[in-house]
Amino acid sequence: MSRATSDSAPAEEGRIEDIDLSAEMQGSFLEYAYSVIYSRALPDARDGLKPVQRRILFQMADMGLRPDRGHVKSARVVGEVMGKLHPHGDSPIYDALVRLAQDFALRVPLVDGHGNFGSLDDGPAAARYTEARLAPAALALTENLDEDVVDFIPNYDGQFQQPEVLPAAFPNLLVNGTTGIAVGMATNMAPHNLNEVVAAAIHLLDNPDATLEELMEFVPGPDLPGGGVIVGLDGIKDAYANGRGSFRTRAKVSVESLGPRRTGLVVTELPYMVGPERVIEKIKDAVNAKKLTGIADVADFTDRNHGLRLVITIKTGFDPKAVLDQLYRLTPLEDSFGINNVALVDGQPQTLGLKPLLRVYLDHRISVVTRRSRYRLARKQERLHLVEGLLIAILDIDEVIQVIRSSDDSEQARTRLIEVFDLSQLQAEYILELRLRRLTRFSRIELETARDQLRADIAALEELLGSDVLLRAQVARELEAASDTYGTPRRTLLLNGGPVTPRGAKAAAAADLQIADAPCRVFLTATGRMLRAELVADALDGGIVPPARRSKHDAIRSAVDATVRGDVGAVTSAGRLVRFSPVDLPSVPGNSVQPAAGAKADQYLGLPANEHVLALVPLDASAPIALGTAQGVVKRVAVTELAPGKPDAEIIALKPGDRVVGAALAPDEVELVFVSSDAQLLRFDASAVRPQGKSAGGMAGIRLADGAKVIMFTAVAASEESVVVTIADSSQALAGTAGGSGKVSALSEFPAKGRATGGVRAQRFLKGEDTLMLAWVGDQPRAVGPDGAVRTLPEAGAKRDASGQPFDDVIGAIGTAIA
Repeated sequence: MSRATSDSAPAEEGRIEDIDLSAEMQGSFLEYAYSVIYSRALPDARDGLKPVQRRILFQMADMGLRPDRGHVKSARVVGEVMGKLHPHGDSPIYDALVRLAQDFALRVPLVDGHGNFGSLDDGPAAARYTEARLAPAALALTENLDEDVVDFIPNYDGQFQQPEVLPAAFPNLLVNGTTGIAVGMATNMAPHNLNEVVAAAIHLLDNPDATLEELMEFVPGPDLPGGGVIVGLDGIKDAYANGRGSFRTRAKVSVESLGPRRTGLVVTELPYMVGPERVIEKIKDAVNAKKLTGIADVADFTDRNHGLRLVITIKTGFDPKAVLDQLYRLTPLEDSFGINNVALVDGQPQTLGLKPLLRVYLDHRISVVTRRSRYRLARKQERLHLVEGLLIAILDIDEVIQVIRSSDDSEQARTRLIEVFDLSQLQAEYILELRLRRLTRFSRIELETARDQLRADIAALEELLGSDVLLRAQVARELEAASDTYGTPRRTLLLNGGPVTPRGAKAAAAADLQIADAPCRVFLTATGRMLRAELVADALDGGIVPPARRSKHDAIRSAVDATVRGDVGAVTSAGRLVRFSPVDLPSVPGNSVQPAAGAKADQYLGLPANEHVLALVPLDASAPIALGTAQGVVKRVAVTELAPGKPDAEIIALKPGDRVVGAALAPDEVELVFVSSDAQLLRFDASAVRPQGKSAGGMAGIRLADGAKVIMFTAVAASEESVVVTIADSSQALAGTAGGSGKVSALSEFPAKGRATGGVRAQRFLKGEDTLMLAWVGDQPRAVGPDGAVRTLPEAGAKRDASGQPFDDVIGAIGTAIA
């Protein structure tokens, strides 16, 4: 390539240079690639922000757009950012601002938007129509910028300064994720739960050699803004190990009755960044192409008050679960997310796993706290220096005034003050600027108080800067504060296992993809998780039996036989019987229940925070369900009280403040057992409680002493192996900090009494004990810790009113070893 001009041409026409076209293109492309990678597309691993996002938050903070102040036009924010910091067009700046405000894109939004900031199916309004200010969480990212916590760099024309990185009081990159396409590389990071990420960061801070498995106990997987269900965790573990992996997300779908003989699928949560209009379009396309059958109608009832609600009406005669399988295969109700954790570390793009991401962030926070502490120490030392000089002047103020009055000018006065009172130049200058109203007796007291406080603050800061342990503890405290302030409960349900639906044109036919409606056993573990186990055919008699395998971990609270596509009832602490299908529960072979296996029962059923699953019951049982409440009420109600097709029903009318503590099937020939917090056990025949309707409130079960409550209720078919396990402790002890004491006694040791009586003593309290924490009645007990690991119980045979044996480990729950 050449630019040709004559050598005799005037100088102002320039020179002629011959350049190589390939070299010029290569150099220009590298400059372009460098600019895209470092200045636009990739986030910094420390604060999790791209340059444009960082500049938006910094400029909004500089403009004073705090959460307690009014919104301003988004166009004004875009103009300030573009004019001072970001030398690009207004469209990319506004696009970045919009994403920072979208609660369906970010787990913790950083901008509080007012107006139409778009939806999953539609774009936002123009910047002139919307308004914005910082969200509360953004303050945690920009705080302390005036205390030299990070380096500042010039803007594009050198007129203004901007932070190289934000202080970031929480791990924003992991919490909010990011996406970006650079030149030759891309990044795609999933959002996570703030509370979980902070817990993992603190654990790594305290245990630098922590393994990935330990960190995944705190961060089991992504937590998507829109909720949904993540199926299978293997890809997530790969991503946490090496920075790359993938996982599948499913919509949260329930089968509901839409009217007489009409059933529908109700979608309340969708996969990440999937909108309802896209789902409806794909459903209609599949129906028109004859790929999808069994759907009569689909309607979107989403609104601002009730959130997402997509109703898919099923034709009469079609199995809703089979139709749902087709929907997973053919529509975005099941989607995939590819994790590619690429971020800038020390200016270089790197692919990072979970531990390196946390490590880079923690190193940044330690640096921020160190620099802030040094800044504050210097300021307090400067202030102490001035206060001490002022105290010297006030103690001999008459001589100070005389020195000043006898001086010809301020320069001479300053020099003489330094010589006479042995002051520094700063102290002398400060005294010369002293106002007369500071010369009161109270001013001296205030100065002495300020001096003492400054000395204490300086000593504390010097101690902090001199101890790596104290510095890490301070970082941990600030992380906990951010978690307490901005953290929210997990939204996305994690299922470790389950079927993965084939995708694409080569996928098998829908009928082949359906989960067979095979016999199974559904378990509720003592730690509150549900899963289903396969049942196998007995080759001898053709019956169906569970494989003869014992659970090596956790304990079983309740188990029922069902079919994969059938329905099971769950009795809750609020006195409800909830109908659900085990089709989406994790499946394991036989009774092989591992710690943390299965789905959390309360989350799987979508129960409120104060409602918990107590027991599982078959919906075709002929025996009534027995319920016992904390206030000592007992009731038996028929399973048939739950009308067919109705998702749930209230089966006991609870008194204010009461709750159900136990439930079990109870035919007339079994016994009902209450155990109270003051160590009283009452057993009586179930036949003494006549079955009632679902709207009844029950009858008196056990007479309680003042201040006592029922902690355990069950129904047992008493046998020689039936035992009573009780665990006592102090009511003032913090949960999970002490093991208490316990014993195992034969149930036959406890005489049966009549209903509505007070029972007999079940355990004698040791010194310091005043309450029963746990109790269990049945065969083959198994105790587990809060993590599901097995704990050892004392040998059976203790007298019914004997004291317990102290435990070394904390026992979180008790169940049976074999269901």
